[in-house]
Amino acid sequence: MSGHSKWAGIKHKKALVDAKRGKLFTKLIKELTVAAREGGGDSNSNPRLRTAIAKAKEANMPQDNIERAIKKGTGELPGVTYESVIYEGYGPGGAAILVEALTDNKNRTTAEVRNIFAKKGGSLVGSGSVAWLFHKKGFILIGKDKIDEDALMAMALEAGTEDLKTENGVYQITCHIKDFESVKKLLKDKSIEWQVAEITMLPVRLVKIAGTNARVTLALVESLEDCDDVQNVYSNFDIPDEILNEAQTSGTK
Repeated sequence: MSGHSKWAGIKHKKALVDAKRGKLFTKLIKELTVAAREGGGDSNSNPRLRTAIAKAKEANMPQDNIERAIKKGTGELPGVTYESVIYEGYGPGGAAILVEALTDNKNRTTAEVRNIFAKKGGSLVGSGSVAWLFHKKGFILIGKDKIDEDALMAMALEAGTEDLKTENGVYQITCHIKDFESVKKLLKDKSIEWQVAEITMLPVRLVKIAGTNARVTLALVESLEDCDDVQNVYSNFDIPDEILNEAQTSGTK
């Protein structure tokens, strides 16, 4: 998971940049709307909506925007109907790539995603070819300066987390998605700040890539993430830190 923890931190910083230009809000509004449409507008009984609201608040989205998006999902306000679409592919060097999109025009989005893969040396593959390489998990990164490892381990066991690792100057907590909110609540109650807290798709195994393939793979992932209809992009790449640092520097200026 070494590549994932570093990349998760970089993506979080880039999201702050995206928020400034409104792109992140657009994606969050789509997620709020779909979550409310599929599971109802009560966040207490809708875990997906609860997570979407938490993300929106972390991005400093105004409460009025959140409420409007939810009402569009429940039908209280008119709105666009979005369809969930999953795309699977491989990047140069053999890293698997899983793309989650929400779209009001599947043909348009499929053409855009296919074009991005083709331009960056990747290829789309059939449904199920890549998805099995990932597991949906709760994932939390905490700086090592926030808490002692033994104290965090005790809390992790109390919360029922699945794994706790130390890497790249951070603690990595993984848990079952049903335990994600309770783990976050325990950390919040103890005033422990996290760098990243998300429901994500963690790779079963990593694929090491370096050099040109690594840089082009990152460019492919970033281009997919920049697509308006794409919500999330996951990959099982393991890329050297120096190349990830290049991406961090170029993406957060």
